[in-house]
Amino acid sequence: MLAADGCAGSLLVHGTCVSISSSDGEVKAALLRGAPGSGKSDLALRFISRFGDDGPLGGDANLIADDQVLVSREGDSLLARSPGTIAGRLEVRGVGIIEVDHCASAPLAVIVDLVDAEEVPRLPPDPLPCEDVLGVCVPQLKLNPFELSSPVKLKLALTGRL
Repeated sequence: MLAADGCAGSLLVHGTCVSISSSDGEVKAALLRGAPGSGKSDLALRFISRFGDDGPLGGDANLIADDQVLVSREGDSLLARSPGTIAGRLEVRGVGIIEVDHCASAPLAVIVDLVDAEEVPRLPPDPLPCEDVLGVCVPQLKLNPFELSSPVKLKLALTGRL
């Protein structure tokens, strides 16, 4: 599912990426992956609507990229960013492509594979399994994007707090 884009040390990934700041100000990103129509953009919309500046809880959740995510290695970590042509654009099924606040880039902290509810383990393995991306081990977890609690679960995965 990860494909090289022709540049050494970088990948162009089909997915959606969001970020949030933790209580200590550290910004972390989650790469949402799944088949077309699996709920990547929908989960991103609900996440940034709930935890972004304009959301009811206020905060620092932002879109990084929708549909295509550039992932590059920076030292011992990975950086996620949007291709310039789609920066700040989010596809909202039934509405169209909208402009949203976005973050230019953020360190990739977790890969979230969007799956059907029966594929989500009640308790994930500890530690989480990792996927090697450009030589960096990135924790993976599975979420069902259409559960009401999925934006909160995504925030917990990134920050460890509600």
